[in-house]
Amino acid sequence: MRTRKPIASLSLDLDNKWSYMKTHGDPGWESLPSYLPVVVPRFLRLLETLDLTITVFIVGQDAALAQNAELMAMIAAAGHEIGNHSFHHDVWLNLYSEAEVETELGRAEESIERATGRVPHGFRGPGFCLSRTVVQVLARRGYLYDASTLPTFVGPLARAFYVRTSKLSREELQRRQALFGGFRDGLRPNRPYRWRTDGGELIEIPVTTMPVFRVPIHASYVVYLSALAPGLAVQYFRAALALCRLTGTAPSVLLHPLDFLGCDDMKELAFFPGMKLTSGRKLELLGDVLRLLSAQFTVVPLQEQARRVALDAPLPLREPVFRHADNVV
Repeated sequence: MRTRKPIASLSLDLDNKWSYMKTHGDPGWESLPSYLPVVVPRFLRLLETLDLTITVFIVGQDAALAQNAELMAMIAAAGHEIGNHSFHHDVWLNLYSEAEVETELGRAEESIERATGRVPHGFRGPGFCLSRTVVQVLARRGYLYDASTLPTFVGPLARAFYVRTSKLSREELQRRQALFGGFRDGLRPNRPYRWRTDGGELIEIPVTTMPVFRVPIHASYVVYLSALAPGLAVQYFRAALALCRLTGTAPSVLLHPLDFLGCDDMKELAFFPGMKLTSGRKLELLGDVLRLLSAQFTVVPLQEQARRVALDAPLPLREPVFRHADNVV
């Protein structure tokens, strides 16, 4: 008999060019420059070739623009799950008041549903930022799951790498202190669990990091490794999947638009890790990585993973405490 493969989930945070510039503090982001006309057809073609259906987290501001209507419709027509990635893509969402979070989520939901015809049931915070307030509002608004946690110890190092070439003021840097998380996030669970809040319960599906070692395994990190050591990247991902199988961890793997763009496409974002590679090399690497994932796991959107884990044994309950994001000592 053929052994049934365990499941894995795959998602894409559809951050736009302006959102990277905004986070980095680059001038001109307010005019909302976009690379979506290049990225969307490119990732849809690759996923179709690999016969993969995933979750695409859309930023409300992009969904609200008429110029993106056809692209948004293409994503929905391809059968991908549509998730909420906030409206303004502020990586200081953790500092929002409850009323501000309500407005932010509601505005994004309206724009996303109007553009795609889909109501989002899942959320991922920009830059992996999350707070007790965000979790409570998500639960109260009836979301099935959140996917904002990244259980790794290297978040502060990634943040330092990202902002070292910026010209951000001290105040702006302070607002970005939760970007990519803190050292304590490495102690968070690497498997799904439930948040317990006054507004109800909410499934949390972490972005999987390598079991035991807690280093990132999402595609952007693999691309970055490939730029440093071309022969190492795929073997690194293969080892991570082996550890996931060994520990019974269902990997939730994350993609970003810059995984599909290279130095031949976008020179303005050269500060971002991995942007010295060409788009052709990146697409070849992504194909190898995703074929590895599909060979060992049945790849599903996050919503399907959340529904499956909800039917399994009861998930552990946790209180939504975010010491770094909420400035709790």
